[in-house]
Amino acid sequence: MIGNKLLIILALSLSLFANDIIIKNSNHSVDKTINNIKKIVKDKGFGVFAVINHKGNAKSVGMSMRESKLIVFGNPKLGTALMQENILASLDLPLRVLVYEDVDGSVKIAYRNASWLKGLYGLKSNESVNKIDKGLDNLTNKATK
Repeated sequence: MIGNKLLIILALSLSLFANDIIIKNSNHSVDKTINNIKKIVKDKGFGVFAVINHKGNAKSVGMSMRESKLIVFGNPKLGTALMQENILASLDLPLRVLVYEDVDGSVKIAYRNASWLKGLYGLKSNESVNKIDKGLDNLTNKATK
């Protein structure tokens, strides 16, 4: 029991220090980039589970911020296999991509590569992790051009 709690605390702590964040420039607005991601994900037959509008949420409580949206999506078959290997991986699945307006007005796209998931949760599935990394790279390159 104490071992499980310690493992959870360790996993959550490590996720705070994970630095495998990839940031790319987008040639489009935040909305256009999000729509591009949605289309690519749906065309691949995967699911878009949510789009969280951070600026809209801030506005609803009388605060302001630059444009920022988080899209949550995934391939349930691939994600489930990783969660079966270690259920704690579901803390970071499905996948998320942040699209935001930077301080200089440029639009950026940010996400974590899957390699950090592997290390954080002790996943052994190189094939699945490589598929996720390659897929995220291709998806974000296509969505930003």
